[in-house]
Amino acid sequence: QVQLVESGGGLVQAGGSLRLSCAASGSMFSINTMGWYRQAPGKQRELVATITKVDSTNYANSVKGRFTVSRDNAKRTVYLQMNSLKPEDTAVYYCNADIHAYLTSGPRNYWGQGTQVTVSS
Repeated sequence: QVQLVESGGGLVQAGGSLRLSCAASGSMFSINTMGWYRQAPGKQRELVATITKVDSTNYANSVKGRFTVSRDNAKRTVYLQMNSLKPEDTAVYYCNADIHAYLTSGPRNYWGQGTQVTVSS
């Protein structure tokens, strides 16, 4: 019923910028917290940023001051603006959302398929 689709990944030079988008498709649901996680090969998946439906945000210390998470509730989309990118930001970035389907007792968690971000030195 619900699908998260990321876009906007790619290859950039260190110091550059990239904007990721994640749209939730489907119907008969509401979206609570949305966010971004990333995973490099051989590494654990880690939180990058989250945002609640009232725009309260949380960031990993490694991206504070460089990344900005935002959302458009009408479009059911979350964004990640990434500035001053560093090679250590290279990873697959995954969209995540807590979604409450109508007529169910509570929310459950969804993941997107991931989008590759590569930052060259």
